[in-house]
Amino acid sequence: MMPRLLLAFVLLLLAAPAFAVNPDEVLADPALEARARALSAELRCMVCQNQSIDDSNADLAKDLRLLVRERITDGDSDEAVLNYIVSRYGEFVLLKPRFSIKTGLLWMTPLLLAGAASAGLVAMARRSPTRTSAVLTEEERARLEVILRSDRM
Repeated sequence: MMPRLLLAFVLLLLAAPAFAVNPDEVLADPALEARARALSAELRCMVCQNQSIDDSNADLAKDLRLLVRERITDGDSDEAVLNYIVSRYGEFVLLKPRFSIKTGLLWMTPLLLAGAASAGLVAMARRSPTRTSAVLTEEERARLEVILRSDRM
């Protein structure tokens, strides 16, 4: 009994994102609905911030889903729909930000940090003294022998 109940609970949790889109939001044309779902998966819920509007139950997410469907039924291309939403809410609404001058530093920061770390390691390696075996003079060898003999006694 318990394993079946646990399985039912896990299946219910896996299906939770499917409950975000209400039946009254679904478009009659399956091709348009598929486009709307794909676009909704690319847009961030401004309330939840780590969910797409397709997965979110927030009122703002519902409004954005309806807006996406409205723009699609008006004949807008996918790019036009995304541009419209971004013009109203900013780049933050995209789950995968576009590469632009504004976001260039954001995208390049990991590469810049890796380059700086590599340059630092190379500089440290070049500065460290190389270890060579020192050749002792006869006088130094004799003193070393005296020291070693006194330690053995």
